[in-house]
Amino acid sequence: MITLKLKIGDTAPDFNLLSVDEKYYNFNSFKDANALVIIFSCNHCPYVQAYEDRIIAIQRDFGDKGVQVAAINSNDDKKYPEDSFEEMKKRAKEKGFNFPYLRDESQETARAYGATHTPQIFLFDKERRLRYEGKIDDNWQNSAAVKQKYLWDALDEILEGKKVSVPETFSIGCTIKWK
Repeated sequence: MITLKLKIGDTAPDFNLLSVDEKYYNFNSFKDANALVIIFSCNHCPYVQAYEDRIIAIQRDFGDKGVQVAAINSNDDKKYPEDSFEEMKKRAKEKGFNFPYLRDESQETARAYGATHTPQIFLFDKERRLRYEGKIDDNWQNSAAVKQKYLWDALDEILEGKKVSVPETFSIGCTIKWK
């Protein structure tokens, strides 16, 4: 399977995915957002679990500035039943997710983005052009030890109308579990 990764400046591929709130979301659902953070995520990955509170904080801290976070789980839920839609609903409720948590059952969205890891960030500006791709920050294990807040910095720069100074970082985490 060959997957092409989006490049900085590319237009975001649209999707139409079911969320744990039983609603379908696509780009039009977020048309008023000044920035859209797409996070390829899942339930079982320890890297994702370590970042969940930070993802919730990003939506909380930037939501009033017109930023919308959406997490997408593309993992094979037959081999990884903890990533099933029902388990996603439980996880979102348990953690108090304040953003849509979407199921990419066909894995077409992950392929369209060129996603490879969980968590992997794709940050789009108001025009839905990719401005940042990579990891959330430089320390997945300890939020208190973070020195580089890549996603926060990129969001600040986009909202200030600036060019993102660090547009790409290497995503660290679990690989997407392909069918």
